[in-house]
Amino acid sequence: MEYILHLFIIIAFYTLLSQSLNFFAGFTRLISLAQAGFYGIGAYTTAILSIHYGLPFWINIVIAMLLNGIIALIISLIIMRTIEDYFIICTLGIQVIIFSIVNNWMPLTNGPIGISGIPSLFFRENSFYNKIFFLILASFFVTIVWLMLKKLSNSGFGNILKAIGEDEIYTQSVGKNVYLSKIISFIISAILTAIPGVLYAHYFSYIDPTSFTITESIFILSIVIIGGLGDFTGSFLAAIFVVLFPEVLRVIGMPNNIAANVRQLIYGVILVAIVMTDKKGIKKPSNKVFTRISKIV
Repeated sequence: MEYILHLFIIIAFYTLLSQSLNFFAGFTRLISLAQAGFYGIGAYTTAILSIHYGLPFWINIVIAMLLNGIIALIISLIIMRTIEDYFIICTLGIQVIIFSIVNNWMPLTNGPIGISGIPSLFFRENSFYNKIFFLILASFFVTIVWLMLKKLSNSGFGNILKAIGEDEIYTQSVGKNVYLSKIISFIISAILTAIPGVLYAHYFSYIDPTSFTITESIFILSIVIIGGLGDFTGSFLAAIFVVLFPEVLRVIGMPNNIAANVRQLIYGVILVAIVMTDKKGIKKPSNKVFTRISKIV
């Protein structure tokens, strides 16, 4: 039962990560590979503040969100001037820089050794009730973030982002500030990414740089693509799939060394199939832009 609760908590983490990325990448169609970097900033922020300064969870999560927002603002002022492949390369560089900082800044992050002893949020002596309360807390944040993103996606600002994804030049030609809209969307995505980072640190009570690599960013992006660009419910269902699928391989008795390769193979086939069948993932249709613009308030 404890392991089942653990799986649901991990699903909540990846739901938050994929939905926050989906708000930016799913609408603007700009692929970011820096999500794990912002995820790590949230985790390290709460670890440092809780251990060295004794600050409580609710203050840490606010500080982590503000820090992610400030860093995202500084970064976005530069990278939002790039497009398509150049944007992807820029976010890849950001991910590498963040990983290098947490992996080498020994006095602050303890480098590759990681940070242990991060205080638990609930009853440390009873792991079963600990997981129940943590699942309730994680589900609370999943619900709040989902409702907020749905509200934003149906607003005038959300329609601008959708129009940008379909035809950026046309959206700019009708007087919409494309540059500012992309910056705001990127900042919101980074701010929300701090939430699962903080939860992750307090749940495992230990973090190290290997949890926030480019591989993790690609994995989060694959959840977004599998669930559907701009589809927050799809991100939740895709998170369930990618977390529970390895458990299916264990149930059928497949050896772990083979199961890992099979899992990667199936993920790859699914991603290729989705991209081949979803033309929106390859070419931006411009015939819907007028409809998007007409909905902008």
